[in-house]
Amino acid sequence: MPELPEVETVRDGLARHVLGRTVVDVATHRDYSVRRHDGGPRDFAARLTGRRLDAAVRRGKFLWLLLDEGTGRGDDALMAHLGMSGQLLVRGSAASAGSHGAVPEAPGSVPGDVPDPVAVPGPAGWVDHPHLRVRLALDDGSALDFVDQRTFGHLSVPDLAPTADGRPGGLGSDRPVVPAPVAHIARDLLDPALDRTALVDAVRRRRTGLKRALLDQTLVSGVGNIYADEGLWRARLHYARATDTLRRPEVGRALDGAAEVMTAALAAGGTSFDALYVNVNGASGYFDRSLAVYGQEGRPCPRCGTPVRRDEFMNRSSYTCPRCQPRPRNGRW
Repeated sequence: MPELPEVETVRDGLARHVLGRTVVDVATHRDYSVRRHDGGPRDFAARLTGRRLDAAVRRGKFLWLLLDEGTGRGDDALMAHLGMSGQLLVRGSAASAGSHGAVPEAPGSVPGDVPDPVAVPGPAGWVDHPHLRVRLALDDGSALDFVDQRTFGHLSVPDLAPTADGRPGGLGSDRPVVPAPVAHIARDLLDPALDRTALVDAVRRRRTGLKRALLDQTLVSGVGNIYADEGLWRARLHYARATDTLRRPEVGRALDGAAEVMTAALAAGGTSFDALYVNVNGASGYFDRSLAVYGQEGRPCPRCGTPVRRDEFMNRSSYTCPRCQPRPRNGRW
């Protein structure tokens, strides 16, 4: 599943390529992809058509595009959750593709490959992505496509709600609002408005394991399995450490480790293990080449050479260095 760096990479691409554009048409190819929108596909299209995309905002793994008020429209936003395989791709001129708004293939590409969506479209060879679910045609002839192979992702146009602390809703806008379905999601470690002291205190009040706390999106958002393992390795802390026994500097190290590894991943464009994660240009991230422990079972720890260990954890896996991250004797998690 895309984690914070992957979603932030997409948000940044949207901010550079679609802001200021107006939606002129909406085509929903699979109703299930707008299942969270109250009113269904027809209302989804009605609430977007004629609206301008004003800001691309992210909190944790949630992403939304603020919309202009429009005539008789409420304060709302186009919200996306990418799920396991969702992609938001900015395509070249849909108008040049004819009535079906198909996507041009990049020169020399094979049908089914993801083309370079912001390249100048070629004169022929237009095809739709095989997993295209929703297309927003924009007023400059381009298109914003929601592509989702496994269909766990979704789009919706929810109303906006004020933030509980009166601070900006997320990275990308100064407005103190969030989509109502995201109101319970905590701020993330890269959010300039995060109250880090309060977060450290909140972690220490919990009676749970350290990794479970990092994965709790109501406590701190955006951290998933990959970056939790990598961050804890950097902090030299085991995932089963009880949060109520941690000292403040230890919690700080865990938060710093996760923030550092996500910042490094952002510089690499995110982590990709297959073609399911790409940015808005169709390019994969490369941070998987820099992973220290995640997915490295049996390989030497980059720091001390001890073979990396894999444990079952919450129906997934956790990877640690047994020497750098000793398991607590009474680890309950």
